Amino acid sequence: MTLTLTLPERLARARADLRMGVPVVLIAGGRAVIALAAETLTAPRLEELRALGQAVVAVTVRRAETLKARAYDGDLARVLLPRGADLAWVQAVADPADDLKVPMKGPLSTERDGKADLHRAALVLAKSARLLPACVVVPVEDGTAVAAAFGLTVIDVEGAGPHLLERSPLHDVVSARLPMEVSEAGRLHVFRPEDGGEEHYAIEIGRPDRKKPVLARLHSACFTGDLMGSLKCDCGPQLRGALAMMGEEGQGILLYLNQEGRGIGLANKMRAYSLQDQGFDTVEANHRLGFEDDERDFRLGADILKELGFSSVRLLTNNPGKIAMMEKTGIKVTERVPLKVGETHHNRAYLATKAAKSGHLL
Repeated sequence: MTLTLTLPERLARARADLRMGVPVVLIAGGRAVIALAAETLTAPRLEELRALGQAVVAVTVRRAETLKARAYDGDLARVLLPRGADLAWVQAVADPADDLKVPMKGPLSTERDGKADLHRAALVLAKSARLLPACVVVPVEDGTAVAAAFGLTVIDVEGAGPHLLERSPLHDVVSARLPMEVSEAGRLHVFRPEDGGEEHYAIEIGRPDRKKPVLARLHSACFTGDLMGSLKCDCGPQLRGALAMMGEEGQGILLYLNQEGRGIGLANKMRAYSLQDQGFDTVEANHRLGFEDDERDFRLGADILKELGFSSVRLLTNNPGKIAMMEKTGIKVTERVPLKVGETHHNRAYLATKAAKSGHLL
């Protein structure tokens, strides 16, 4: 039936469930687990999960390193839930906010036997839902029956693998003329992914020739810098500087990608800011939260450029990673155009970290 949910639709529902604190059922190869995001877990649901079997808190290897927990599964650790561990204990394992106040959470015991593919899928879902990458996971004998009994979303991880790891196709939904301060000849395109995720935008200045390299900027959304004038980063000045350069040339493409906080979302970005106030740099803060240095996917920008008919760019960037990703995905970068603006005494250390640890050309 055409009314039956597709796999991408089920995944979108699962992400929404985790954000609301609703468990999801993950199955693969005759095995099944119930998974719930640690961030949205409640005390009553924790007790219900514990009654079903031995619960673990799945965390990424980055978070495990901070917790001094053995990550036998390589990229993640399955931390055993001790007897008497309450909601506060689970959330302390997931959230590093009070790590310096309460540095000793263990010793923590981690599982080393059995497969971790279902736990890995739970963490991928939590990340894509912009939640902390930590999930309480409990094995169950019949996942389909449990899901039916409680009305939970079921995800077949073996079938969902490609959809979890690959970006969803983007489609140009609508475009309209948008006169701007830098150029009255502006046009805004809205791109929507098939999986119900966040929309992304392309701002076209003038009418660039599709057969020539276009002056382009991949700009990740930054609510604090772009809108609020934050002095902690250089995002706002880079956005306005890129648009000004395109206005001066009379043409260009600015791709505004909704990948806030290097792809971890605004809430987690604020958690990282709080950790920076404790003395950690931006990379260290991301790691303590359980994320990699940079969780963004710049292939989205290449997809949009191709959809608009461009095959080569003069890229406004200080980030060699963007250049490499463009080239890897079939967009030729004929020139790197530096964009060095917005340094203040508030963000000087942040920019130094970007240069030293992320290879930015500053």
